[in-house]
Amino acid sequence: MNSPNRRQLLKSGAVASLALGAPSVLKAQGGANDPIKIGLIGCGGRGNGAVTQALTADPNVILWSVGDAFGSGVENAIRATERFGKQVQVAPERRFVGLDAYQNVIDSGVDLVLLTTPPGFRPQHLRAAVDAGKHVFAEKPMAVDMAGIKSVLESTKIAKAKNLTIQHGYCWRFEPGARETFGKVHGGELGRLISVYGTYLANPVKPLGAGQPEGMPDVEWQLRNWFNFEWLASGPLVEQCIHTVDKVGWALNDIDPVAVVASGGRALKDDDSNIYDHYNVAYEYPNGVMAFVGQRHFISCHNEVRDRIMCEKGTAHVTGFGGSHIADATGKRIWRYRKAAGEEQNPYQVCHNEMFAAIRAGHIINSGEYMAKSTALGLFGREAAHSGQRLKWTDFWETAQDLAPDDLKMDSEFPVAPPAIPGKHKVS
Repeated sequence: MNSPNRRQLLKSGAVASLALGAPSVLKAQGGANDPIKIGLIGCGGRGNGAVTQALTADPNVILWSVGDAFGSGVENAIRATERFGKQVQVAPERRFVGLDAYQNVIDSGVDLVLLTTPPGFRPQHLRAAVDAGKHVFAEKPMAVDMAGIKSVLESTKIAKAKNLTIQHGYCWRFEPGARETFGKVHGGELGRLISVYGTYLANPVKPLGAGQPEGMPDVEWQLRNWFNFEWLASGPLVEQCIHTVDKVGWALNDIDPVAVVASGGRALKDDDSNIYDHYNVAYEYPNGVMAFVGQRHFISCHNEVRDRIMCEKGTAHVTGFGGSHIADATGKRIWRYRKAAGEEQNPYQVCHNEMFAAIRAGHIINSGEYMAKSTALGLFGREAAHSGQRLKWTDFWETAQDLAPDDLKMDSEFPVAPPAIPGKHKVS
């Protein structure tokens, strides 16, 4: 599973990229009427959502090129954006299909790229974009392993030297109710933070169903069912529940944890995937603060996405959709979020509104270091569950697990690795 050319952090490569110097900033920063050409890389549901939000955020954003592993994805993206009329200028020669489509989009004359492929490709695509001097919106999570995390951090340094924007897709950081609630916690209104409990209890996502069709290559089959394979999706704790993990970090002001203990498994999964369907994670933080995350993909069970931030003077409940509130020790609500008149409530849209407004103002957003560490927090919990060991944060950063090849072809042979077995799986 290891190849010498996968996301290696060669110092010579980083130096060469930095030596190019900062490119000229987007001409859009010099005038409100100048176009910003964007390219979409990855045309699944989140990709089509992100491109819609980008086109909505600024009337002079132009969709210039589109790329996806499959032609059907490109066609879907074009159909999904038809309503934006002249903002969509994707000529036939700028519609790219295949595993190299990302590089074609980057080289097509765009100013900014939206990275919304399965996260196994995120580090490779991010490096290519910043090397080419492009601004980036990167959907969560940022990697599926620590080799990817370290690559993202290196790309972040290159982007800073080139004055390039890197905006993240951790949408809850942009949700107005969550922002106001976390602000009260961080402002000290509830006293000392004692503990956090976050849940992401949901139905299964993209179940694998039938096995690999006869004659379909390994890579194609896994790409078409990407959520079910760790090298592509990283598993549900990191791919979907990473929002809850991110809010744990947010509640703790993004300080480093000390250690983690976790459990998980495949209670209801009986297929050819290699991901778990549930995790329970306990993060240990300084000063005895504990943070817990519960994730599961079960059918016909209680579902909820909620964060309970327990403090001396009350508990903050973050639920989204305008329901965030604070309760006292008896459970009585003593405050709740109230929408401001005219305030955008869709966190995905707020994210893009702020990104393009910053670009117009000449302000560079670079959240690369934060978004890499937030993803690493999820990987930290995943690997604790997979190994069955108590892991220390400082030791975890010395590991170099590498699951996602950069050099696969669509017709490559690539057998599915077996699911991790606690007590046998090694964190390396």
